[in-house]
This record gives sequence, C-alpha cells and structure tokens, in this order.
Amino acid sequence: MNKKILYVSLGIILVAAIVLLRNQSQRRVAVTGQNFQQFASDVSGLPADTSSQVVELKNGDTYNLTASMVKKTIARSTVKMLAYNGSVPGPTIKVEQGSEVTMHFTNNTDVDTTIHPHGIRGGSKFDGVPEVSQKPVKPGESFAYTLQFPDAGVYWYHPHIREDYAQELGLYGNFLVTPKDAAYWSPVNQEVALMVDDILLEGGKITPFSTGQADHALMGRFGNAMLVNGSTNYMFNAKQGEVVRFYITNSANTRVFNLSIPNAKLKLVGADNGKYERESFVDSIILAPSERAIVEVLFEKTGTFTLEHRTPEKTYTLGSITVSAEPMAQVYAKEFQTLRINSDVITGIDPLRNQFSRNPDKNLTLTVGLQGMGGMGGGNGQHMMGNGMMMSNTDKIEWEDSMAMMNAVATPDTTKWKIVDTETKKEGMDIDWKFKVGDKVKVRIVNDPKSQHPMQHPIHFHGQRFLVLATNGVPNTNLVWKDTTLVQNGDTVDILVDMSNPGTWMAHCHIAEHLESGMMFPFTVTP
Repeated sequence: MNKKILYVSLGIILVAAIVLLRNQSQRRVAVTGQNFQQFASDVSGLPADTSSQVVELKNGDTYNLTASMVKKTIARSTVKMLAYNGSVPGPTIKVEQGSEVTMHFTNNTDVDTTIHPHGIRGGSKFDGVPEVSQKPVKPGESFAYTLQFPDAGVYWYHPHIREDYAQELGLYGNFLVTPKDAAYWSPVNQEVALMVDDILLEGGKITPFSTGQADHALMGRFGNAMLVNGSTNYMFNAKQGEVVRFYITNSANTRVFNLSIPNAKLKLVGADNGKYERESFVDSIILAPSERAIVEVLFEKTGTFTLEHRTPEKTYTLGSITVSAEPMAQVYAKEFQTLRINSDVITGIDPLRNQFSRNPDKNLTLTVGLQGMGGMGGGNGQHMMGNGMMMSNTDKIEWEDSMAMMNAVATPDTTKWKIVDTETKKEGMDIDWKFKVGDKVKVRIVNDPKSQHPMQHPIHFHGQRFLVLATNGVPNTNLVWKDTTLVQNGDTVDILVDMSNPGTWMAHCHIAEHLESGMMFPFTVTP
C-alpha cells in the first residue's frame, strides 16, 4: 500500500470512527437501562489491597476464599479493584498432585461471579460455568467448591461471569500443583509464580465498564499499564549462580505477551499441564491469554536484569531482578545446563502417535460478523477495516489496539464473534458435540484470514487436556499437554483432545470480550 492510499484509508477510518463514537454516545444518552450504567469506581471506604500470599493446602483441607472490593495504587493512581482475600493477584494456592480440597467461596463484590479452576481436570459441577455447572454466586452469597488436582503443573482460578470486568479488575490467582515424583522437575533454588497482565487507565482512573455488557468487543480491552503480580514495578531478588523456576500465567483480557530476560539464560521446561517431551533453551516465550509457561532461569552474573515484553514495534520493561553476590548453600548450574529428555511424557504420549496423521473428527472455523456499527459495516456484511487497512492479512498477532476508537464502543450487540462447526454450520451454543470417556478427538481449528476482522484467538477446552499436533500442516516436534492454544491469524491448528473427564464442558476463545460476544460452545463427555 503506497502512502497516498494509506493516508486516504486512515482518513476514512478516522471519520468513520468519529461518526461511530457520536452515534454510540447519542445511543447511550437516548437509551436508558442497565446496559449503559457503569460499575462504581469510587474508592471511598475501601480497604487497601494486601500482598499476595502462598497458601499450602494438604489433601482434605478446607480454605476460605472471598472476593471483595479494594483500593490499589497503579501508576500513581488509586483505583477500585476486585481481589481474592484482599490481594491482586489472589493467593497462590499450593497443593500436592492427587489432593482434594474444599474452597468455601464468598462473593462480596458488585457483580455476580463464580470460580473457574482453569485447566484442572476435576468434577464438572465445580467448573464455575454459570447455568451449565452452577448458578451464579450473587453478591453476598457463598458456594463451596470441591476440587481435585490430578496433574502436576501450574493452573489458575478466575471468574466465568463478566470476565471482561471482574478478571480485568483483579480476580485471578494461581494453583501450583507440586508433583508426587520428587524428580519430576530439575532441582532449583527458588520457585516463583508470576501473573502478567495489563489494565486500561484514562485520566487517573480505570476506563469504565458497563454493568450490562462488555465493551471493547472487537479486539478485547488492551491495557496501557503492564502488571506483574499486580505491580507496575515488579522487583525480585536472586543470588549469583541461582536457578529460579518461574511459573508464568497470562491473565490479561486480550494481550499476547512475548517475555524475555536479556542477558540471562532461559530454559523452557513446561507449559499448561506439565512437562514438555524435551527441555529447550529459548530467548523468549510467547504467552496468549490463559496460557502458562514454566521456565527455569540461571543468573550467572551479578547486577540488575529486566523482565521485558517485546513486540515488533516496542519493548516494555515489566520489572527488575537484582542479583547479588551472596553465597549459596546449593548450586544447580550443572543440572540447569542439562537439557532433559522426559521419557515419562514421551512414553505416555506414544500410544496416541498413530492417530496424529489421520483426518480430523471435528472442524472449527473462527470468524466474526459486524452489524450496526454506525456505517462501519455495509448491508453485505463487509467491514470497512477488514482485509487489511489496519491489520494486514499477513500479520499473525495483533500486539496492540490498532482500532482504539472503534474497539472502545464495540459491544456484543454489534460484534458477533463466532466459533463455527464447519460441517454442520452450527455456531456457538447451538453446537452439540458428544463424546465418551476415552475418546481421542482430533479437532482442526481454522482461523479465517478473510473475516471482517482477522485476529488471533486463544482457544481453551474446559476439563480436558490436548496435544497441539501441527500448525499449517507442520508437525509439532516437542509435545506438551495443554488446555489453551493460540490460533494465530490465518493459521490452521490440529489438536488431539483426550476426552478423559465426564461432564458438560465449555470450549471458547479466552479473549474475555470475545467470550462475552458469543465465541464459545458446549460439549458433553459421558462415562
């Protein structure tokens, strides 16, 4: 595209966005009702947030978890947030693999909510999906969750109602499941759970949310303040020669992170649901919303290191790591330098390999329809910004909000994100997949690059785990069990889902605003 065409396109976009904003503003004034009321943001009388704690639970333990409103300082602004047990993120709940615990949950926030134990292959009636596994927990109400933890690794908990608001404002925390096998991971000096996030601030306040429905429905709500464990200035201390295992979770609504620690050596050892077949040294890790990565880092030299998020256009400093010359009792540099081949993972996957190359059992298409967007969509369904004016069809990931004005006022009324059964043409909640325990289901997911707004989608399956077999026909040569995979713009991704857990479950895009805009479907696994 030459400069003249580019400037004309941008001018058209700007005019259309202004018209759209005016129309939406008039509509908000003209229409009364819940959809156009805002959640309160006043911090008067709210307690200050506290530091997140690590809570160790044993098999059979009971734990009380309360969601409430707090005030928190972010980027020198004091804002209202939501917190589990007073902290953002909530407590890191550490349990041993194979344990069962009961969480007595109380909702003291201003919105209906639930707890979804993300990635946990436990009972479906405690999965936290409203009107599927339980009724919403209204403000002032309580609900008891009985949770089993069959798999080692890092998982997390968050709401499954109005995630765009409640999760964005701080309702998220980690489950750290320690393996029964003491040799499952290599030895390290420290283990640290990190939750990376972002939040959108305007004029010293969090950009308001409607009480009735999500906004930013087109691309999701990108933030302009980056958070690590709830802080815009995360700090961590280590000793020279230390090996630290980081359990990293992306809890953002829509932002994909590309994380690195320049001048430190990184080893990727695990992902969503445990170990890779083979460990590998990496320069950076790409994490989509809800994905996890388990990374070991050797700090060979003293000094200050930065945790960075790098995009093709910009580098964000998320925090700093200070490495001192203090002596250590244990040195694990030799173990760190060894790239382990995890024969237990390979052996566990071996019986499935004869199914990798067969035709898919199910096919999904990811797309979108835009309607009533104040002139942004025509009668034929064509979107003025589709097919590349702001995002080229060759761009695989949208790292930033390239359509801020239009995105801000897009709602589920105007933006219909679709997950479509390619054979039956059924969409979203009309899809009715049925399986039996023990089925191994190959699913092909196609992210339509010719849709009205092509962009990446992190696809999450509840209650099960899967292997990512191939992307665009290229086989994956280092497998790991997952529950979420990033399907980039234009890609075709094949996964093999191990239907091991009976119940009624959901699969959906984990961009919170896309979930709120219909990008989800149920499936049933019978005993």
